[in-house]
Amino acid sequence: MGELDLSGLDILLVEDDPMLRKREKALLERFGADVSAVENLAAARRLLGAMPFDFAVLDVNLPDGLGTDLLKEKLFGPGTAVIVVTAHGGVGGAVEAMRLGAADYLVKPFETEELPLVLERARRSSQSARVEEHRRAGQASGGFVFGSSLKPLENQLNKILGADNRMSGPLPPVLILGETGTGKTALARWLHEHGPRAAGPLVEVNCSALPENLAESELFGHERGAFTDARSARMGLFEAAQGGTLFLDELPSLSLGLQAKVLTVIEDRKIRRVGGNKPIPVDARIIAATQHDLQERASQGLFREDLFHRLDLFRVAIPPLRERGEDIGRLAEWFVAQLAQKHRLPPRRISSIGAARLRGHHWPGNVRELAHEMERALVFEEGEELNFPQIPGCVIAGPIVGPPEWMRQGFSFPETGFSLDEAINQLMHQALAQVEGNVSAAARMLGVPRDFVRYRLGLKTRKSDGN
Repeated sequence: MGELDLSGLDILLVEDDPMLRKREKALLERFGADVSAVENLAAARRLLGAMPFDFAVLDVNLPDGLGTDLLKEKLFGPGTAVIVVTAHGGVGGAVEAMRLGAADYLVKPFETEELPLVLERARRSSQSARVEEHRRAGQASGGFVFGSSLKPLENQLNKILGADNRMSGPLPPVLILGETGTGKTALARWLHEHGPRAAGPLVEVNCSALPENLAESELFGHERGAFTDARSARMGLFEAAQGGTLFLDELPSLSLGLQAKVLTVIEDRKIRRVGGNKPIPVDARIIAATQHDLQERASQGLFREDLFHRLDLFRVAIPPLRERGEDIGRLAEWFVAQLAQKHRLPPRRISSIGAARLRGHHWPGNVRELAHEMERALVFEEGEELNFPQIPGCVIAGPIVGPPEWMRQGFSFPETGFSLDEAINQLMHQALAQVEGNVSAAARMLGVPRDFVRYRLGLKTRKSDGN
């Protein structure tokens, strides 16, 4: 009992027995709670109208009515967990209270020391629900960021959601294609959270991380004694996703035999646990994702062709970050805002030079690389603006004040020598500054290929690093 801590909790105690009310109040206060104890509904209504409570302990039978009347009147906010206390034989009333939204109940007579234990259990349940709510909210609001370059993708997804909402039965699978780091997992979360199964579970499986000898058990579950370490039956991830979504990332990593079983589940909507014979109905929306060309892998015998055709109904492709133009800057600003909150840092602006560097980089790691670069800059850069000098191959000088000396009238080559290499770099930076860092526009202005500009920027980086 000494481990319990109810400090900081406001508790409403509604109990008509004065002796019991006094004991319960003293006990809860002993564990640090702030307790408001009243003997009837009228007093409880007055207090509920004046302040919120973390918990309420309601006796069912009160002098002026039933404690459950307060539940029926919806006087408790969503942040109040209600514990109902009923007399022996009144369990039916407690069940009714649970139906009305009570978190738990106690049956008289009970040991007074049980009350803080029940409250602690209810508090942990409330915390778990809140954490889950926060997780869902974070996935829904921040999981995937659309911009103008992704408008066609957004329209396609909205059409999928429209089809989902028109269907009353199982939902067809969705196949997400895209390079590593483009946000396939985030998009799967977005699709789940915006679809008709948002209230159900979202189970994410990285198929490439499943050990081959355990993959079948993880996906389909197993019965007790199915193999050496199977000391008890275990639910598989298909079952865990019942009524929600199962996201299978890098599905081609599974063996051809497991791919066949996944196909059977999609078609029959039933699974058999390892070591079991009983078919178990499952209803989970399948979202599969991969960076590979499944049709090509199927032609090579590396992926089941029948599974490919079964998945290839609602197909969406996420373009790489390098093809998303001005959206790179907007996405970077979004990451900076989110990460500043994470690190409890003040908001930071992206400078014009920083924006130019973002547009000039090739982003082989896609959105994942961008997020890491933003976090690195927030932690290590100083000042009010972010310039991203750490981005490889994208050294862009600050604003050039006036033309370089060799561009001015009357310039003569110095006897000590002239650096043509440096002059080329100055020309590039002058052009980049004029077009706000747009590498393609600068290349056109200079009459050279875009790759030449990229190469020169990369070359200067290597020289500055002493290589």
